[in-house]
Amino acid sequence: MDVTQIRLIVSDFPVVYRFYRDVIGLKPQFETENGPYVAFKPDLGSTLALHSRAELATIIPDLKPGDGDNTLVALRVDDVDEYLAELTSRGASCTDPVVLDGRIKVSYLRDPEGHLLEIQQWLATRTGAAVPPAS
Repeated sequence: MDVTQIRLIVSDFPVVYRFYRDVIGLKPQFETENGPYVAFKPDLGSTLALHSRAELATIIPDLKPGDGDNTLVALRVDDVDEYLAELTSRGASCTDPVVLDGRIKVSYLRDPEGHLLEIQQWLATRTGAAVPPAS
């Protein structure tokens, strides 16, 4: 089995699409500001995709809206502070970074529909091995 992507179901596709492309800085595999689907493939790791709630509701009639707190998308960067400066310059509002377990520095923000994102920087691995670059 292979986990091919994490997909967020969104109501306002153009707004959320522009957030991930323009604020977060992910590159879409193809341009489609009006959806109904797009995938963003980062330099490393899993694909993050957006799918129009309206289109999925035609296939899944009992599709229910979520509150954004049932999932968390973690994005790893080489330098949290540097990336947060970029995000805030693009209009994002992020929590102050904190260090957890002495191994990971994190900050949190929400996309325009309330999905929770974690921006993380690995400071040390569990095994003590060198931390690989995020990009």
